Parts: sequence; structure tokens; C-alpha cells
Amino acid sequence: MLDVSSAVVRYGAIEALHGISFEVRQGEVVTLLGANGAGKSTTLRMLSGLHAPTSGTITFEGQDVTKVKAHMFSSMGISHVPEGRRIFPQMTVQENLEMGAFGRKDNYDDDMEKMFVLFPILKERRKQLGGNLSGGEQQMLAISRAMMSHPRLLLLDEPSMGLAPMIIDQIFHIIGEIRDAGTTVLVVEQNAAQALRLADRGYVMENGAIAFSDDAAKLLHDPRVRAVYLGESVD
Repeated sequence: MLDVSSAVVRYGAIEALHGISFEVRQGEVVTLLGANGAGKSTTLRMLSGLHAPTSGTITFEGQDVTKVKAHMFSSMGISHVPEGRRIFPQMTVQENLEMGAFGRKDNYDDDMEKMFVLFPILKERRKQLGGNLSGGEQQMLAISRAMMSHPRLLLLDEPSMGLAPMIIDQIFHIIGEIRDAGTTVLVVEQNAAQALRLADRGYVMENGAIAFSDDAAKLLHDPRVRAVYLGESVD
């Protein structure tokens, strides 16, 4: 579905991504792991058109999207949930969801109801301002808003950040449901154990490059991953 080949991203004179290459196959959950500053969020911003690569190529469903502008990605089937959620705090839950469907020509009422089935708390809060929601509810809103564009590929940046363990479990369970319903997911996540338990495959980034990759189950038990990202939290 997605193929990134030798992609370089620069911020002025600073090279943030050093010719990275990876792929995401249809129907997978793939995770990008790495320490802060490894280039994970930059990779997602590149994939949603916010930072065009200075060299290399990005192919989505057989189409070269390397130079596509950011506002076109949603209509092409790629939605991005950025780090920090970035909901519209002065809009209601329902208005936030309607913004997620902005640009759609068809009726999206059924999709909104699907989001309320996936996140029942949002149905209860549908008339509340987004800024009045808890952190976990805001993350649910950010994910459901992205899903309102009916993406085939969902990009998630640190969905568990700042959330209580019980809410994290719920969020990752729902990500699995989204995958099972047919949406491919690429997730950046500091909580390596949660990400690897859900994912099919993973890539480990270090200093703007792909250091190594493998099936998620193998990475979960890889000594390098365990030492750096898991410690003693995984048996």
C-alpha cells in the first residue's frame, strides 16, 4: 500500500531523515519505534505532505505522491492524527467530527454513527466543547475525526501520550478494531510494548534512520528492543 524509498527530509541545513526506506502493506498495523528525536514524527509529517522530502520517493497504492500537497492527502485516503491530538477546542464534539468529513461529497451520517458506536462516550459528549473533554476523550475524538474522512491509511502519532493505563488499553483495543474493519494503520508510539503487541511489523528508528526492522512478535523479544525500550516491563 505504502512504499517509502530513500527519503531525505531537511529542516534548513539540518537533515532530519537520512534516506529512510520502508513499506506498509494493506491490512497491517505497522509501528515506528525510537527515542525522542529519532525522526518518527517527521516521518509521519512527511507522509501527510507537511514536510516534502528533498529527495527520495513516496508511493501510495501505486501512485507517486512525493510532491502532493498536504491538503490533498485526505481525499487520497490518508488521514493523520498528530501528536498532541490538535482537536478544535472551541467546537463541539459533533462539529469536530463534521470537520473531519470536510470535503466529502457524500452523506457521512452513517460514518458519524459508526464513530459513536466505536467511542460511545463521544455520543454522550456530542454537544460539549472539545476543550472540555478529558485527555483520553480528546484522543478518541482526534482518532474519530480522522476516521470521518474514510481513510484507507491512518497515521497515528503517539496516541497513548499522557493517558492513564486503562485508557491506553482502550485506545489500543480500538486501533485493533479499526484495523479489523479494513483500515491500514501506521503508528508512532513511545509505549513500545503496547505497540508491538498490536502491530504486525515494526521499524526501529535511530538518529533519523531505520536501524532495523522485523515482525512485531520478534521485536518484542529482541534484546536490543528490550534493553532500550522495554526494560523489565515485559516478561
